[in-house]
Amino acid sequence: MDRIVMMSRTAVRLRSLALLCGLWLPLAASGAGFPELGKMLEKGFLISAEARLLGDGGRSGEVLGAIEPGLQLSPASVSKAYLAAAALDRWGPQHRFTTRLVSAAELGADGVLRGDLILDGGGDPALASEGLWRLTQRLHQAGVREVEGRLVVSQWRFGPVECITTDRCQAQSRAANSYSALLSSAGVNHGNWCVNVAPGSAAGEPARVFSCDSQTLIVGIDNQLETRPPGSATEFSAERVTREDGDVMLLRGHIALDAAPRDVYRASGDPARQTARTLSAMLEQAGIAIGNGFVTSIEPPSASARTLAEVEGRTMQELLLHIMNYSNNFMADVLALNLVDTPRATLLQAGEAIQDYVAGLPDHGPVIMLSGSGLTTENRTSAQGANALLESMFHRTSLFPSFVASFQSPVNGVSRFIRRGSPLVQDHIMLKTGTLNQPHAVRAASGYFRTRSGRWGVFTVLVNGTASTPWLNWAQVLDPLSRDLERMIAAH
Repeated sequence: MDRIVMMSRTAVRLRSLALLCGLWLPLAASGAGFPELGKMLEKGFLISAEARLLGDGGRSGEVLGAIEPGLQLSPASVSKAYLAAAALDRWGPQHRFTTRLVSAAELGADGVLRGDLILDGGGDPALASEGLWRLTQRLHQAGVREVEGRLVVSQWRFGPVECITTDRCQAQSRAANSYSALLSSAGVNHGNWCVNVAPGSAAGEPARVFSCDSQTLIVGIDNQLETRPPGSATEFSAERVTREDGDVMLLRGHIALDAAPRDVYRASGDPARQTARTLSAMLEQAGIAIGNGFVTSIEPPSASARTLAEVEGRTMQELLLHIMNYSNNFMADVLALNLVDTPRATLLQAGEAIQDYVAGLPDHGPVIMLSGSGLTTENRTSAQGANALLESMFHRTSLFPSFVASFQSPVNGVSRFIRRGSPLVQDHIMLKTGTLNQPHAVRAASGYFRTRSGRWGVFTVLVNGTASTPWLNWAQVLDPLSRDLERMIAAH
């Protein structure tokens, strides 16, 4: 998926600093230890690569291959490995984020809350409809049957977060994808609307559209999706647009009468407002009336507000499994924003928090992180630096199991495109990948390997295209890399 970033003055200064620092780092001989991957240098690609062994006494740190290991390049979603390490360092594997329903109003014996009900967004990156439903049920169990005031969704910790990438800025008005979701500490369902699309009862009738999260539709629908006879091709488009009265899903095309229903996800125009609409529908279904509608707020609940219901999210190690395996950009950037200690956090501050963590790692060198997701194309690191991060986590006994579990093994990982190379390679490496296509192509891979004798190693390969090398796919990188890694794994 193509992503374009609008660069701030801060980003320009940081990028210049990193490139300058990179000039002072020693460069290994081109292709040393990576004879197959090194051939890409002749085609004009920029490469920073390093593979080395870990542990085993005096041989610790033995370099098996290197191509300009100190060169600063874009890591794309390999940035998420930095986020994972920083998050585990801050909170540990068992930390959970909590979402609460609070109020300073009096709850009468008749079940009427005589004021506002506030959802205090706790920055849970994985808050989903199930969590909102649990909150609703626990509110009902607390005796609430009616709210005289409003439902207030408070995103005081962060949100709405200023967009610094073109795709997220465009998503404020329209989106034809799910990955460009905007950010909020009170977001739900990864900042995405979900509708279920099914054929009508007969050919020629409109398709049927349902909400994935409510018995009634909670997002506007502009349905121009026609049902065609059985066996027909199913082809349709879905785009979310924001109008004066809120978000609307535009559905165009046709669906076969015998086609299976399917869920469609599109980024919402305002994740906090999406949460308010979703929670309002659930409260109504539970028989809890809201007297004065809903609003969103950037103000924290008052000090006198008491908790009426709360729900804990997934553990940190579960969050990281989803962030890393599925490379979820919404979850990654929301988690990164939680690293900022002050309210009203920005992505640049989140990136600075990751950089501060990296500054304490031995032998890492320069790094630029403007986001935790890697959507910001100004992110920069080197293969040498990324391997220093991996090695530091390897030696942290209490954190390493959760960290390494978030990397994929090609032989059974969720991403099919990484299943390349021999069975030996696929069964002996664990990696995180990164992909960008604009403003230049990036294919990056970083992770751990085990040799035939059981020794641990780390590897990072960052391949960046240029104006003269605009085309780059995963086969061009993973095929030669797998052959090079196979030799290293077999030889040790």
